Amino acid sequence: MDNKLRIQKIKKNPEGDITDVMLENGNVYSINEAITMSKDGLIEGVNVGKSKNGREYLRSNPNDKEGDNLDNLPIF
Repeated sequence: MDNKLRIQKIKKNPEGDITDVMLENGNVYSINEAITMSKDGLIEGVNVGKSKNGREYLRSNPNDKEGDNLDNLPIF
């Protein structure tokens, strides 16, 4: 059985950066916790990228659907 969960909703700061995520089971995690969980294979549909300044961030796995991109998910 696959125990991976998907991100269903996001929370952003005033600058538009994602600060928290809500998984489909209702649990909320900070973006840093979610990055660690993604590295551990616990979150489905995302991967960890690294910006030019070395900061890690979550991004949706590439596909042809824009609706499941993290920035397009509902806000909580």
